[in-house]
Amino acid sequence: MPIQPIIIDSVTRFGPEARGAVVAGGSHAGRYAATLCARAGVAAVLLNDAGFGLDQAGIAGLALLQSLGMPAAAVSHRSARIGHGGDTATCGVISSLNDAARGCGLSEGMSGAEALARLSVGLPPCPAPPPASESRHNLPGCIAIDSASLLTAEDIGAIALIGSHGGLLGGRAETAAKFPVFAALYNDADGGLDGAGHTRLPALEARGIAAGTVSAWTAHIGDGMSCWQGGVVSALNPTARRLGARLGDSAQGFVAVMRQARGA
Repeated sequence: MPIQPIIIDSVTRFGPEARGAVVAGGSHAGRYAATLCARAGVAAVLLNDAGFGLDQAGIAGLALLQSLGMPAAAVSHRSARIGHGGDTATCGVISSLNDAARGCGLSEGMSGAEALARLSVGLPPCPAPPPASESRHNLPGCIAIDSASLLTAEDIGAIALIGSHGGLLGGRAETAAKFPVFAALYNDADGGLDGAGHTRLPALEARGIAAGTVSAWTAHIGDGMSCWQGGVVSALNPTARRLGARLGDSAQGFVAVMRQARGA
């Protein structure tokens, strides 16, 4: 019997019901998101390709899930808004997939809806993934984290370089940041449909938080350290501009400007 897929805006929000489920997620298909899918024991997943980006980081998780035997595919960020699982399921168009997904009858150009129908046939849960590398780093004057879900109350007032895409989850403003950091940089996921990769910025502006994105072609999505090492600012909200940040700044330059504005 086909099973009803789980539709979720972020794979950081899985509950126990995810084990053995087929999932349509709004998250990028990078290694961090794929690791969370495997840890949850998901049976198969559709994610967002985040515009592929530097070293094809936006779909790097598909190979990881292939090594674990999980069918996985990504829909084009031009067909579905990143951060919107419903878009993945209803209007997404597959742009990339692993061999396990091909074995289930999926192919490039297939709709997300058809892909989910082909996957919802009782696949086994994914086995546990190998241990992941450190996902939080304390750097000079800032923190670098792989996911916005890793922000804690201890980060209030911090300058944060965040590997997550810069899109609101399900378009909800309250998902822009869990805690009021002083400033934040996200990955722009190459913008995508309706500029979804930048939608956290006005929501953070409304909270008085300086925010921007770095280009997905300069930093690996889902990797805060990659943002620190090579990120180049692609978008800013008015608060960040008023404090002195500029388009084209390096992520490290953004941190330096924010530190000065904050008073180090």
